[in-house]
Amino acid sequence: MSVIRSAGLRGFRATVAELGGDAEALATACGLPAATLDTDDLLVPEEQVAAVLELAAQRLHCPDLGLRVSQRQDLDMLGPLALAIRNSPSVSDVIECSARYLFLHARSLTLALEPDPYAERGVIALRYGVQPGLAMPVQGTDLGLAFVHRTIQRLVDDRYGLRSVELPYRPKAPIASYEEFFGAPVRVERPSAALRVPSSLATRPLTGGDENLHRLAMAFLAEQSGGADAAIAPKVRAAVRQLLGTAAPEISAVARLLTVHPRTLQRRLAAEHTSFAAILDEVRRDAARRYLTTTDMPMSQVASLIGLSEQATFTRCARRWWGTTPTALRRTGSHGTIQPHNTFG
Repeated sequence: MSVIRSAGLRGFRATVAELGGDAEALATACGLPAATLDTDDLLVPEEQVAAVLELAAQRLHCPDLGLRVSQRQDLDMLGPLALAIRNSPSVSDVIECSARYLFLHARSLTLALEPDPYAERGVIALRYGVQPGLAMPVQGTDLGLAFVHRTIQRLVDDRYGLRSVELPYRPKAPIASYEEFFGAPVRVERPSAALRVPSSLATRPLTGGDENLHRLAMAFLAEQSGGADAAIAPKVRAAVRQLLGTAAPEISAVARLLTVHPRTLQRRLAAEHTSFAAILDEVRRDAARRYLTTTDMPMSQVASLIGLSEQATFTRCARRWWGTTPTALRRTGSHGTIQPHNTFG
């Protein structure tokens, strides 16, 4: 299963509302929970995100929907990767760290610098796409390519020398609307999606960054991506946190996300003196406290968002976690008067 952070749909709700549509109804029709539209860190299937964009474009008669949504997105949606990008010393560093760690935002997305497809001197191509064998959805590709374009504009200049935009399909919206958006010629039915830019852009220095922040962000991203020998518990914790509220937080689902066998995952967690059940309980407790002390959502909704089917089960967990009820924690927890009562087990 290829997944993407729900941040990829940032701006979707507002764009659909502007067009007179119902974003939650569209999300439900594609199997996405409504929470996907209002938070950044849920992991959802990429095909469902692509489907909701296509469905919205069709039902709202808006063939340039992806371009419109992109105008409501910014670098912050990339989480820690945004910090590395903003503090990169040059555009080439931006591209390098994006190419290396974009998969933390969306598993199948790729970004790479390549020779110009037309062999024009002084021009290179910044190719955006998905891994080989996967479909290139029109609205999703429009959104991603537009996001890359707008990011370069914010980092460098509105007029950074874009030569042309390459699209692997013929969009239903007028080409003129694409050319107005990008400010450059648009070529359709090309081998891949790309922005053709001056080769000098890659070496262009960026100002205002902090070298220490860049180094720290890159170290954090490296830790998050990890290798085969890296600690598995932090990855499990992050995966469970992102699955809550969108899918059953079962060990089999987490193992699929981390591309390991469930038994291997159990063994590695045991070697780190923890277990899947302990991590799940910890993540549920932290998420529940956050929802209770920072929102006024109903208790039943909080229970659902932390993966509990019944409010009564939530109440029993709360008594074990904090020695009190969810209602009491909501009333006093934000003042720091209630401390964790017990650990899992």
